Amino acid sequence: QVQLVESGGGLVQTGGSLRLSCAASGSFFSLNAMGWYRQAPGKQRELVARITSGLNTNYADSVKGRFTISRDNHNTVSLQMNSLKPEDTAVYHCNADATIYYGGRTLGYWGQGTQVTVSS
Repeated sequence: QVQLVESGGGLVQTGGSLRLSCAASGSFFSLNAMGWYRQAPGKQRELVARITSGLNTNYADSVKGRFTISRDNHNTVSLQMNSLKPEDTAVYHCNADATIYYGGRTLGYWGQGTQVTVSS
């Protein structure tokens, strides 16, 4: 199985920065794409940014130019968030696609989430 542990959330003022990190551990054959999703109160979970094992990235339009996702090593993904806005306030969840054993299906795994609050 795969365990994802997030860190780096907190409270910041509008225009500030935060860096989220997510470390994957456990027993698995391969770790493929990793990414960050967020869920604000009363809203559906949405993609923020995603990075493949080949380091291809994609971002939500709302964060392009402000957020940067990186793969620090094969098992760790970070999200640098700059120029934060109150509408970025949400619980941010790490996601990883992993194959547990050779020839097995690729499944999605989720972290518990970390709160990001941007005050106006």
